[in-house]
Amino acid sequence: MIYFVGAGCGAADLITVRGMKLLQLADVIIYAGSLVNPELLEYAKDSCEIYNSATMTLDEVMEVMLRADKEKKTLVRLHTGEPSIYGAVQEQMHILDENNIAYESCPGVSACFGAAAALNLEYTLPDVSQSLIITRMEGRTAVPEKESIESFAAHGASMAIYLSAGMLEELQERLIKGGYDKNTPAAIVYKATWPDEEKYICTVGTLANTAKAKGISNLAVILVGNVIAKSNYSLSKLYDPTFETMYRTPHQSPSVTASPQGEA
Repeated sequence: MIYFVGAGCGAADLITVRGMKLLQLADVIIYAGSLVNPELLEYAKDSCEIYNSATMTLDEVMEVMLRADKEKKTLVRLHTGEPSIYGAVQEQMHILDENNIAYESCPGVSACFGAAAALNLEYTLPDVSQSLIITRMEGRTAVPEKESIESFAAHGASMAIYLSAGMLEELQERLIKGGYDKNTPAAIVYKATWPDEEKYICTVGTLANTAKAKGISNLAVILVGNVIAKSNYSLSKLYDPTFETMYRTPHQSPSVTASPQGEA
């Protein structure tokens, strides 16, 4: 069996329990050495074959996978963060499908959630934003025109922008062109949850200058949206005493305290 496992966004103890157990079980591990915390390899058994995909092509990765399947070995393909987000997993799965090889996926913690934890941030605040847009700037990999930064900025929702820390002058211009005010709160979180994590609150209009001043040009998630200010939001209806749920009936006044013993 082949398992695609999300390593999490940095800290070794943010891998899931399931992911950890799969690493312990693996006969072969192919890990994304450019981003995966190498401490995770300590879960591997001594006899495990370990390959660093940072130095491999797709054909070389698949050669290891196909050979492991032929030899009836358990293989873990260890991707950074959550494999379903910019993980380039579908192309590998397609080849496995063509060869009738079984595989499963194990989720991980993506960088935008590590960044939110670093800032103690909630992306979805009532009356501020109820949506999170995860996207990236186009680089060597194109982005569909209908998914441009400008088109997403027009929503005014919370945004987490990956793979764009080296293009912040262009990014901030396009965010403003799309609809964000230059004073909209923003944040740069470098290596979220790693020991050398850095985090900076700024505005859309000062993203580039902030990154330049701090020497950040990669490995950072850019967050944009009024939720970063943590203000002007409404309280959740979930805990409103007048709001009915399947566990609680609505009431208008505080709960009546119990009467002293012996009183009616």
